[in-house]
Amino acid sequence: MFKRSFYYLWGSQSLSNTVDVLYLVALTTLVLDKTGSIIFATLVPFFRVIAQFLSGLAAPLMLVRYRLPFLLTIAQSGQFLLFGVMALYLSPLMNGQSLLPIYMLILLISFLDGWTSPARNALIPRLVHDDVLLKANAMVATTDQIIQFAGWAVSGILVAAFGSYPVLMVVAAGYGVAMAVTLFIEDPTESKRRSIWDVRTGRASASSEHSDQVSAPSRWDTLKEGWIVLWQSRRLRSMTFMDMTDALGSTVWVGAFMLVFVKEVLLKNEDWWGYINASYFAGTVIGGFLVIALVNRLEKRLFMFMLLGLLGYALCTAVFALNTFAPLTLLIVLVTGPFTELSAVTRRTLIQRSCTKDQLPKVFSAQGTLLNLLFGISLFAMSFIAELLGIVNLYLIAAAISVLAAGVGWWNRKVFAEEHAGTST
Repeated sequence: MFKRSFYYLWGSQSLSNTVDVLYLVALTTLVLDKTGSIIFATLVPFFRVIAQFLSGLAAPLMLVRYRLPFLLTIAQSGQFLLFGVMALYLSPLMNGQSLLPIYMLILLISFLDGWTSPARNALIPRLVHDDVLLKANAMVATTDQIIQFAGWAVSGILVAAFGSYPVLMVVAAGYGVAMAVTLFIEDPTESKRRSIWDVRTGRASASSEHSDQVSAPSRWDTLKEGWIVLWQSRRLRSMTFMDMTDALGSTVWVGAFMLVFVKEVLLKNEDWWGYINASYFAGTVIGGFLVIALVNRLEKRLFMFMLLGLLGYALCTAVFALNTFAPLTLLIVLVTGPFTELSAVTRRTLIQRSCTKDQLPKVFSAQGTLLNLLFGISLFAMSFIAELLGIVNLYLIAAAISVLAAGVGWWNRKVFAEEHAGTST
């Protein structure tokens, strides 16, 4: 059912995501303590998103040339070494004070991290049978949400108790362990590795041997292949639009928007911001377990449950916007979580079944690049809407966009009737 390499992938990426949360909290706290400036602290996640966007643009060149497990290994090896350099710079031995080396290291670390998401999502359908793909995605997504749910709280406690520098040492060690685990991942679609240095994918050479008259694709052709597949497939176009909507709508649940809603609509203090976030993440964890428990029923009507997730999310968002009773808000966001998870897991599964396994890494890379760009843009766009129309209307607009996304899916329902990957164009 699940190959052993899937458990290695699941474990290494779970550990990697855990230390990601640790390092974001530790570095943000460190920068804030050094400068007392929210702007300088905000540059930590900003540089992270920028670097991942640039990495996503270049990722296809790496994905077509090297085995996916090797890319995971090299990314986490680089992060391990870079965090070691950062820990040394911030150690009592050097006592680094300048923020420029810290920001440069964040850019490099995040650039390497940009390869991991498309590689992981493309590896999952290679490491499990198709009949348990939905369950595998739900297991990975649920673990991600548990890490997000518990990670931020635990990270804050660790940083407060021990300080940023010891936590960064733990982060470096965590990346080292994650790197070691990735060495055991075998891609069954590739020939068995002859040694640890056998890192090149066999597809490029195989395709070149197929015909001497057909030249190898240029770098530009490689870079644009994922984008072309996204555009030419109506099925992938529809789901990418839904993912873009999710990215656009998800910005209203984080950062300043939620804080403004808590203060202006609920008339509560910052503590309620934390309660609402905790309730939302708890809901997504519950949703992940529900998807795992109901996987057999969901498989029979995957497309319809995807639409149900979008519409349920839209309804909950609208009710959230119109509600002014703070305790009820906690229940609303708790119910929102399962719909969010249902929509996200079913979409990822449908994407994995909508193109060939060779195309999948480039498709995920292109989609991830697009979503990172949109997330950055949407922060500014949503800020403008909130200023112009008010925070309540912002959440109502987010709900309307989700309804629109469900409408796009329903409009293209015939292409979702295709059962096998690569048949819908």
